[in-house]
Amino acid sequence: MEPVKIPTQPAKRRRIGVLTSGGDAPGMNGAVRAVVRMAIHCDCEAYAIFEGYEGLVNGGNMIRQLHWEDVRGWLSRGGTLIGSARSMGFRERAGRMKAAKNMVLRGIDALVVCGGDGSLTGADVFRAEWPGLLSDLIAAGELSAEQVEPYKVLNIVGLVGSIDNDMSGTDATIGCYSSLTRICDAVDDVFDTAFSHQRGFVIEVMGRHCGWLALMSAISTGADWLFLPEMPPKEGWEDDMCSVITKNRTERGKRRTIVIVAEGAQDRQLNKVSSSKIKDILTDRLGLDTRVTILGHTQRGGAACAYDRWLSTLQGVEAVRAVLEMSPNSPSPVITIRENKIMRTPLMEAVQATKDVTSKIDNKEFETAMEMRDAEFKEYYHAYLNTATPEHPKMILPEGKRMRIAIIHVGAPAGGMNQATRAAVAYCLTRGHTPLAIHNGFPGLCRHHDDKPISSVREVTWLEADSWVNEGGSDIGTNRSLPSADMENTARCFELYKFDALFVVGGFEAFTAVSELRQARAKYDAFKIPLIVLPATISNNVPGTEYSLGSDTCLNTLIDFCDAIRQSASSSRRRVFVIETQGGKSGYIATTAGLAVGAVAVYIPEQGVDIKMLSRDIDFLRDNFIRDKGANRAGKIILRNECASGTYTTQVIADMIKEEAKGRFESRAAVPGHFQQGGKPSPMDRVRALRMAIRCMQHIEGYSGQSRDAIAADPLSSAVIGVKGSQVLFSPMGGATGLEATETDWTRRRPKSEFWLELQDVVNVLSGRSNAGANEGWSCYEST
Repeated sequence: MEPVKIPTQPAKRRRIGVLTSGGDAPGMNGAVRAVVRMAIHCDCEAYAIFEGYEGLVNGGNMIRQLHWEDVRGWLSRGGTLIGSARSMGFRERAGRMKAAKNMVLRGIDALVVCGGDGSLTGADVFRAEWPGLLSDLIAAGELSAEQVEPYKVLNIVGLVGSIDNDMSGTDATIGCYSSLTRICDAVDDVFDTAFSHQRGFVIEVMGRHCGWLALMSAISTGADWLFLPEMPPKEGWEDDMCSVITKNRTERGKRRTIVIVAEGAQDRQLNKVSSSKIKDILTDRLGLDTRVTILGHTQRGGAACAYDRWLSTLQGVEAVRAVLEMSPNSPSPVITIRENKIMRTPLMEAVQATKDVTSKIDNKEFETAMEMRDAEFKEYYHAYLNTATPEHPKMILPEGKRMRIAIIHVGAPAGGMNQATRAAVAYCLTRGHTPLAIHNGFPGLCRHHDDKPISSVREVTWLEADSWVNEGGSDIGTNRSLPSADMENTARCFELYKFDALFVVGGFEAFTAVSELRQARAKYDAFKIPLIVLPATISNNVPGTEYSLGSDTCLNTLIDFCDAIRQSASSSRRRVFVIETQGGKSGYIATTAGLAVGAVAVYIPEQGVDIKMLSRDIDFLRDNFIRDKGANRAGKIILRNECASGTYTTQVIADMIKEEAKGRFESRAAVPGHFQQGGKPSPMDRVRALRMAIRCMQHIEGYSGQSRDAIAADPLSSAVIGVKGSQVLFSPMGGATGLEATETDWTRRRPKSEFWLELQDVVNVLSGRSNAGANEGWSCYEST
């Protein structure tokens, strides 16, 4: 007789709580959405704690389970939909006991906290006290040992939500780039009236202890002067500021004056430097008609920009993974980002490092504070100084070290091209180099008659370049023509204009152009000079980098378009929009935009489109509309890259969906086209253009004084600057291990390995499409 089989009880599902605390920040809703949906995907339950720690203390209806559809449409909403409030109760041990009791009663054993350093410190204290809190609850008779037993371990993961970007160990915090966008939009608008009346404007931005917003907005808008908490101006700053502004206005002809001041700005004696004081100095000393604009809480408002949607989503997904992978002894992590890489950092190490910076400022150890902020912050600060005030006697190179550096744009226009050129010109002038702009690409270079060049190659003045600080497109002109169209004439022009280096800004055509020039060195000595590519293309398809200038501008423009389309779809309720994106044979834009707008599906060239995929997705849409019974007003979006399929066009897919819907829902096609190139560049493209362009100029300077043969022999004399993982580095074009041979898919005009392809899985998971059969093998434990 066989023994009776006792059925095993299914393991209890883990319950993960999520709360937002401290000041609200755009992107917090995206983080909550990602945590909720990723938790559900990993067979856990998700609970939202409303009103931050106050909700945890009070319990009751302030702790609620959230289901898949509850967070639909949250990506495009500003602030935090689950609320944030200061909790005096949680600061006391008695309040934390109440919070622990509420969590045990709700069965929550993991907490994802999105907030600033104060909120994250509170979370870590809560975890450290957890065993003692449970013991006290048992001793007080409020909980039994049996109730407590399954919850002896509390896992906590931090997400940094802060517009100030004041957390050490991460390049960006959720909300900081959205806030920077608000500031830049406001200052860009001020430009017009400042120019019209030759006025001065003092713009006060947020940042009590951290000057990141002030620094990045000063870079993005070409401010004449800047005040940061970390680096107060030296004694006599009033005279220095007035001198720089006078020179910019009288000698260089600048009609507008912008001064950016962080709200926590102070002098070296820790006395506050107020915006009104700066205004009085400009008015009294220079007779300048000056206005003060305090942007205030407008910097917190509005929907999140593309980067913050992308960041909050990936960090929310990573937070759930961290919860599921943590052991009882694991230190609480905070999810961070370095360049393009999502990482985990011990929470209290990051918090302590942040507090140490503030302590150094209070102790007047300003240089140390700058060093501790992070290397990138200091690099941006010095880059700003070099471009805003280009006359530094100590920076000028000796005559024999100065170079004639040519700047050319190749390929389609992209946001950031002008800003990269502006930064390169300002740096060249600071160092004594001669910046030469080649207008209208290689055809412009070669257009001449009888060796009398038409003015397509011209020196660039500081004032001309300074006006490009917020301009989109390419003011010196760009096209797709390559030097191979007339290589001999190109070489002759290089000799004619005596180029010592070539700085190429553009996309895959720019990469191809430098490849051609490098290979032609064997025949033409004129090309044995540094040839450096700064990728700038909305497609982000240049080998050697995970980020190209213009891609962020494109994404912001595209999500604005999609948000407006979704509103139309929501108004009509049962409607699906199929939107066509640009990007050539690279699906980067479609995939990343799909992540940022919460697309149902994304069709890209790398994966193609077939009838089975379409059939499955139509079934998925049909099931969705049946389940919500018309109650959910959120419209649905499908993104299709322009080259995803030659047969299944955007209109064909929309027509198929409409036909198969049988009147239950409808679909429309939309093609934003060249609208995606954007208008004014995003702040991210502006600041990264400055940083990378100056890196390129410094790299070029390293070849000053070398012979042409020595330059040609160095693999890095023809190189691409790019972001790879957590680093910014130069990659050689040629050689057995160079980009041309190892990383370039020449046929499809894209890198052989595309880092972002794994994001397709995240898009599918968060849309629910993976559960409908797409990418069945994907696991929530695989890395993004």
